[in-house]
Amino acid sequence: MSEKAAKKRMLHQLPLIVVLVILWMLLWGNPSWLNLVTGLVLAVFVTRVFYLPPVDLTGRFHPWHFAVFVGNFSFQLVTASFQVAAQAFAPRPVKRNAVIGVQLYTRSDLIMTLTAIALSLIPGSLVLEADREKSILYLHVLNTPTTDAVENARSQVLRIERRIVLALGSRDDLERLPA
Repeated sequence: MSEKAAKKRMLHQLPLIVVLVILWMLLWGNPSWLNLVTGLVLAVFVTRVFYLPPVDLTGRFHPWHFAVFVGNFSFQLVTASFQVAAQAFAPRPVKRNAVIGVQLYTRSDLIMTLTAIALSLIPGSLVLEADREKSILYLHVLNTPTTDAVENARSQVLRIERRIVLALGSRDDLERLPA
């Protein structure tokens, strides 16, 4: 590997190294020079030995769309928590649940991962599988007795993906979204 390629690889790995060092220091709970140095040594070792394909960060961040995503996500989190609690204490059982597949618009691993995390954090849905090659998320969704409820769950997934793309997506991701 040429020196130029090694520098480029290290530059792509730099955000991961910084996050690993911060995580190491948080795990020890004691910010010290020793923890910083050992965290740095371990982070470089881990990124060299356990090589992961680089995640393409877009470098694009839209604060307004990010605030909209966080606000909407928080609202869905609270609303879904009450809905699941109501279902848990209801005298009759939940009629139907569903496992659905949702074709995402983007091909970005980062956007797909963030969408899956957001969906898994909202009560009442859980990501079972992510098909990277086809950009499909498979979810288990509670309380879907009708076809309309299933379609509503699908559209919710696509709305979450859209908000994440508007906040963090690349130009290619933005072009893939429907108008």
